[in-house]
Amino acid sequence: MDPDLVLLLNGITSGLLLGGLYAAAACGLAVSFGMLDIVNIAHPALMVAGGFLVVVIGTALGLDPLLVAVLLALPFYLLGTGIYTVYHHFFERRGDEALQGLAFFFGVMFIIEVGLVMAFGPEQRFLDPPYAYVTWRLGEIDVPLRMLVPGLLAMAAIGALWLFLQRSFTGLAIAAVAQDAEALRLMAIDPVRIKRFAFGISIALAAVAGGALVVVQPVEPSSGQVFIGRVFAVCIMGGMGSLPGCILAAFVFGVVENVTATFYGPSWSPAVAFGWLLLVLAFRPQGLFGKAA
Repeated sequence: MDPDLVLLLNGITSGLLLGGLYAAAACGLAVSFGMLDIVNIAHPALMVAGGFLVVVIGTALGLDPLLVAVLLALPFYLLGTGIYTVYHHFFERRGDEALQGLAFFFGVMFIIEVGLVMAFGPEQRFLDPPYAYVTWRLGEIDVPLRMLVPGLLAMAAIGALWLFLQRSFTGLAIAAVAQDAEALRLMAIDPVRIKRFAFGISIALAAVAGGALVVVQPVEPSSGQVFIGRVFAVCIMGGMGSLPGCILAAFVFGVVENVTATFYGPSWSPAVAFGWLLLVLAFRPQGLFGKAA
């Protein structure tokens, strides 16, 4: 087989696996930013905090990091409900969520980063489960389980969330509160309670993404800053609040970044990937799976 074709196929495969990580990072943001219109700029930092806790607990107990991440989902859900309660009380109910609410989440992000540095130091942390050293070879294509297994967990989490949103009463209420909170009040449903529950889910998904992250690559307290632009880009490109669109956009973003880095160098990959975002929005301002206003 032609060497350039082999390089391209491996670049596409690695890009799809990288897209699985982006999907894990962006699916929680698709709930808070896409459905609730809450610009949680601290979401990647919460994901990194989850990754650090996964390393600490996984090392202490000898558990698989992805299992630890799933177990951390409940504490992070409770953390998310607490953060939303503060945000709603001081900003949202007064109509100050646009600018002051954004500043609140910036503050949360920096508090998390400084807290991680004080608690764990600036060093990188990571975990290597047994499958991290296994690579499946399919002809000329290499598929490292270090990236495949976290990606499969991300797809399972997004699939479960999609079924919950489509098939349960609470899930339908979450979709409704994003469109017309007053209509929910007329049905004797408290929109604040629904938004608190949904925001808790988004932070729980950050814990799952943190477990995926520490398997794929080492993390440090400032690692969340690397993902801020990417996760918001994936969420916007997919269509605000569309989980299938989030998955497709994550794969597109991962493939474009990785193929560009393979053939033209890593310094070009972010520019080309965000260029694709602008191209998509030029022809579909609502995103890949978004609905036109």
